[in-house]
Amino acid sequence: MTARGRILLTGAAGFLGSHLLDRLLAAGHDVVGVDNLSMGKLENVASHLNGEAFRFVQRDITEPLAFRDLPKDFDCVVHMAAFKIPRYGNALSTLRINSRGTENVLEFARENRAKVVLASTSDVYGRNVKVPFREDDESVIGSSKVARWGYAVSKLFDEHLAFAYQESFGLPVAVLRFFGSYGPRQHQSWWGGPQSVFIDAVLNDREIPIHGDGLQTRSFTYVSDTVEGIYAAIVTAEANGEIFNIGSAHEVTILDLARIIKRVCDTPGELKLRFVPYESFTGKSYEDVRRRVPD
Repeated sequence: MTARGRILLTGAAGFLGSHLLDRLLAAGHDVVGVDNLSMGKLENVASHLNGEAFRFVQRDITEPLAFRDLPKDFDCVVHMAAFKIPRYGNALSTLRINSRGTENVLEFARENRAKVVLASTSDVYGRNVKVPFREDDESVIGSSKVARWGYAVSKLFDEHLAFAYQESFGLPVAVLRFFGSYGPRQHQSWWGGPQSVFIDAVLNDREIPIHGDGLQTRSFTYVSDTVEGIYAAIVTAEANGEIFNIGSAHEVTILDLARIIKRVCDTPGELKLRFVPYESFTGKSYEDVRRRVPD
C-alpha cells in the first residue's frame, strides 16, 4: 500500500485500536474507524472526531451488511475488533463475534482488493510447553468442555480463514499475535488484563485478585511499542502472508506483577492479595497457561 493509504480500522475506540488510530493519523493516513462501543469508549477517539482525516462509524461488525455503505477505496483493513477469553461467561459471544466479524471483514476486503492486517492472540499457542513461542510452533488446545479455549479456537479459525482468503482470492494478509500490552486507556477490568485490575485495587486499598497460585508468567509490552509493530505490518509489503508475534521477551510472574504495581503506586499499607480458585470461573473449570512469552 502507499505510505499514506486509506485505512479501515475495526475496534477503533478500544485500547489498542485508539492508539493505533493516533499513529495512523499522525502518519497522514485517512481512517474510517468502526466500533460498536460495547467495550470501546468514544472518549478514546474524541480528539479526532472533528478532523478531516477521520470518520467514526458506530456499528456491529457481525451484522451481514455492516460495511455496505462504506467507501470501496481502502488500501488496508486493520481488524482489531474481537471478544476475549470467556472467564465468567459469554463463550457464545466470543465464538460468534470473532468468527462472523472476521468473515465480514475479509469479504469486504476482498471486494475492495485491500490488504488485511488481522489481530490475533498468543492464546493460540494454548498449552504448548515449548517456550519461548515461535510463530510456526504448534497450537495445543485443551478440552472443548473448558470454555476458556473458545477464544483461542475462534482466533485460530480467524487466522485460517484469512489465509484461505489469501489463497483463494489473492488477498494480502498479515496476522499479528499479541502478547500482553499496557498503557493509557486500558480497560479497568479483566478485559484489559491483570495490570489495570491490579492498579485499580491498589489505588483503592482493595485486595488484588490472583488467579490460581500466581506463579504463572506473562510478558507485557507498552502500548506504543505494540502499535509500532502493527504499523510496520500495515505499511510493509514483506509482512504479507506472514504471522508475527508482537510482544516483549521479558517474563514476570503474576505475583511479582502485583508486587511491582504496589511498589510503583507507592500507596500506604501492606500488599493485599486474594487468591481466586479456577473453579470459580465459567463451567467450574479453567485451564491457565503457565508461561507465555515470544521468542
